[in-house]
Amino acid sequence: MAAQTAVRTLIAPTEMNRRTGRFLYRFVLGATLLGFTAAFLFPLYWMASGALKSSSELAQPRPTMVPRSWHPEAYSDAWSSVGLGHYFLNTLLLAAGAWACQLVVDVAAAYSLSKLRPVLGNAVLAMMLATLMLPVSALLVPTYLTVVDVPLIHVNLINTPMAVWLPACANAFNIFILKRFFDQIPTELLDSARIDGAGTVRILVSLVLPLSRPVLAVVSIFAVVGVWKDFLWPMLVLPDPAKQPITVALNRLADDMPANQLLAGMVMASIPLLVLFLIFQRSIINGLTAGSLKG
Repeated sequence: MAAQTAVRTLIAPTEMNRRTGRFLYRFVLGATLLGFTAAFLFPLYWMASGALKSSSELAQPRPTMVPRSWHPEAYSDAWSSVGLGHYFLNTLLLAAGAWACQLVVDVAAAYSLSKLRPVLGNAVLAMMLATLMLPVSALLVPTYLTVVDVPLIHVNLINTPMAVWLPACANAFNIFILKRFFDQIPTELLDSARIDGAGTVRILVSLVLPLSRPVLAVVSIFAVVGVWKDFLWPMLVLPDPAKQPITVALNRLADDMPANQLLAGMVMASIPLLVLFLIFQRSIINGLTAGSLKG
């Protein structure tokens, strides 16, 4: 058929051919982008600039957008006076352990649901996804009771890294992302590996995981960010100040720290996540949009 199918867009092509239409389109697009950018960047600027102000300037009823006097020593004072380096190490330990536990458990669960097809596998997946509909506050009490007295082995995990690692293992969102990616891996590849004598674990390690690097990068980033920025759960299960991550430590030390040093500590706690996102933003997008294999 010679007739071409009309393409439906938000703005008609005839309007885009006019000077007024192009101007309005670019103006609305630019204003929208600037508005969203300001909404995301302004809190970061306010926190970083507030750390450079004096405590008296921060206490003034009329806030200032630019510091009247610069006090960059607030960063070094916050690092040395309260020992933020120790809390950074605690946070790094919790994030690394949660990342390793999540990869092992979530990859195994997603691979089983996708390729091994257990009995009632769809029902198990549905129950996992149903937990995403529950608010975090509704899961605090049962999770806390589980950590206080782990079923079957009856071990108390309070004030141990396992109190953070164990609940982080069961991440329904990561399992769903991994399963969705594993579903796109052709079954013929797995059948060829079985014909060559590879077992289930060998296929997972040597075939599936190398093909799943984009989605594994996404899951890894989500795992690290989720633990790094968490506050409520570490505060409940890590009451010992020496074992607390930086988010909990800053809240506990807020009454004894000057306001500018507190903001400086918040800035330093946020920098690793910002750097992680800037470095791996392309991996995040590719991993979330990956849905097929070529070749």
